[in-house]
Amino acid sequence: MMNLVETFSDFKTGKNIDRPTMVRVLEDVFRTLIRKKFGDDENFDVIVNTTKGDLELWRVREIVPDGEITDESAQISISEALAIDEDYEIGEECYEQLFLEDFGRRAVMAARQTLISRIMELEKDEVFKRYNERIGDIVLGEVHQILKREFLVLDDATGNELVLPRNEAIKGDFFRKGDMVKSVIKRVEMKNNSPVVIISRTESNFLAKLMEQEVPEIEDGLITIKKIVRIPGERAKVAVESYDDRIDPVGACVGMKGSRIHGIVRELKNENIDIVNFTNNIHLFIQRALTPAKVTSIELDQEQMRASVFLKPDQVSLAIGRGGSNIKLASRLTEYEIDVYRDSDEVEMDDVELDEFSDEIEAWIIDELKNIGCDTARSVLKLSKSELVRRSDLEEETINDVLKVLASEFDEEFKQDEEE
Repeated sequence: MMNLVETFSDFKTGKNIDRPTMVRVLEDVFRTLIRKKFGDDENFDVIVNTTKGDLELWRVREIVPDGEITDESAQISISEALAIDEDYEIGEECYEQLFLEDFGRRAVMAARQTLISRIMELEKDEVFKRYNERIGDIVLGEVHQILKREFLVLDDATGNELVLPRNEAIKGDFFRKGDMVKSVIKRVEMKNNSPVVIISRTESNFLAKLMEQEVPEIEDGLITIKKIVRIPGERAKVAVESYDDRIDPVGACVGMKGSRIHGIVRELKNENIDIVNFTNNIHLFIQRALTPAKVTSIELDQEQMRASVFLKPDQVSLAIGRGGSNIKLASRLTEYEIDVYRDSDEVEMDDVELDEFSDEIEAWIIDELKNIGCDTARSVLKLSKSELVRRSDLEEETINDVLKVLASEFDEEFKQDEEE
């Protein structure tokens, strides 16, 4: 009896499985054991004590006079009954307790394996169900193994193993064994019949949950996060809206002197977070999305979902952002393709639009230069080669070719510059 009872006891204390399910599993296992030995289990009681972690097996038969047994599975003779308890009388029910030793060692070992197997399956189902219901929730865990493609993390609350793939970690993340990691549950999948919980630090929802923790007004529903776009570890833009005119949603999210946002920025490895007021006025929303740049004017093509944004020359680089991050995120936030143009009162009469060079420079290269705010030959030539490489996705060799083509338009002037 002890082997099975110990297995059950371990199951009861170590697994987070509801009591009715435990009782059902134990009954199933022992009724199978009974059927194998006695042919059926109709006249048997299996009593499971989930509190103590033990169980009892009882065979119940009607007591009949000696020699009058017609159904051996349901009846017992009075002489046999008296051997069990001398107080029994004909017509009563005889309760005979069974012990595991009565079933034989081989049958008991088979039952134990079945029980362990059922417990493991239940545990897997429970883990899958528990985490699947928590997708999108923040989880805190300890790094316990560092592999080539992933970090294995132990959930601080349950002890279950979680998987943080390296492509779900922020670029600046560097973990050692024993470090505590905060992340969001992304998905749960079955691999080799076992649940695998995937966590992420790059999901937009991770930033949303961090803000919810830091900003009580979001948790209370007074402020709503309308949309979040991120380049994890670099920059994020968050559109927020308040249903209470007395609450400034941006101010509430940032906090006094940045007190609320600073903790989030540190958690996200100094990710630059822009929080803007949401509005259905698309002109105004695009203007806010391009923060910190100050927009002069915007022309919309609503059919093509494109916006031509005009800025002062000193605002262009702010609108573009490092590596184009600001304009990319602004486009994703507003769902408009944004083109940036310089809006200068000091137009140089002999300057030439880049489109005029379409026979010498490929269209995609011209588009790439326009995306960093360079729409004329002089606007490109005014930037150094290293600046052009840094701000655009163009190769240095391509930029050299472009500069030669553009400089030839102003041959004498740029030759003098080189000599000086």
